[in-house]
Amino acid sequence: MKVLVTGTSGQLGFDVMHELIKRGHEAIGADLKEGDFDFKTIALDITDKQAVEEVVSSINPDAVVHCAAWTNVDAAEEPENLNIVRAVNVDGTKNLAEACKKVDAKMVYISTDYVFNGEGEEPWQPDDKNYAPLNVYGQSKLDGELAVSGTLEKYFIVRIAWVFGQNGKNFIKTMLALSDTHDELRIVSDQIGTPTYTFDLARLLVDMIETEKYGYYHATNEGGYISWADFAKEIFKQAGKNTKVIPVTTAEYGLSKAKRPFNSRLDKAKLVVAGFTPLPTWQDALGRFLEKNK
Repeated sequence: MKVLVTGTSGQLGFDVMHELIKRGHEAIGADLKEGDFDFKTIALDITDKQAVEEVVSSINPDAVVHCAAWTNVDAAEEPENLNIVRAVNVDGTKNLAEACKKVDAKMVYISTDYVFNGEGEEPWQPDDKNYAPLNVYGQSKLDGELAVSGTLEKYFIVRIAWVFGQNGKNFIKTMLALSDTHDELRIVSDQIGTPTYTFDLARLLVDMIETEKYGYYHATNEGGYISWADFAKEIFKQAGKNTKVIPVTTAEYGLSKAKRPFNSRLDKAKLVVAGFTPLPTWQDALGRFLEKNK
């Protein structure tokens, strides 16, 4: 299978490329700039409709895994960034979807728990339409979802949350860095969800494109729903750190420009119904991540 992957300099795109190569698929990476990891990445600005059409047409992939996105949630709220956020997350996604349609390629679109309003305590279902994003980033990702589902029939829209991977910044790396200079840290305890390890997610995404089981899915690691404070405690425990976690409310923390959902619980049962293997527990994933980063 020939697969085009966008956003290969990011955490997820990087791992998807490695998973594809490991399985013997022909993987072509694309990002804003050419990259040379242990795979080649071509330069592609997804906001350039003509460039997207030309690249997808020339490659003629069987599938496109779209990992590229504007993901800085707080910076997305800045007035000067509104246009570029929409250009990347909405227009860029639509450009790729339309290009996929022309070459009859499957498309995977990576979305987020932020498309929901975060109210209540019940896990969100993949086919819930009760959208009400709280911030610019969430709205842009929802509009990206609608661009894909409104353009294609052969698509996988996969919502994830609390992402961490080897190639890039994430909560774990931040906590470990802060633990070197702080004896205690105030961490939010009223936002509830589950982490997603990109190494595990990449395996699932490649499993998906090897099928025709299209639709909306939720994919985070197993292991139960937790708060950011719970996550931090487990990070320090597994890393052998003595940093104390002081749980605080979002209001008490008070540093974020963008509103965050309190309820990021994503129901993943549809994965099993469709015959896909769920991701390992987040505790196990954390241990493997820390082992790799020793």
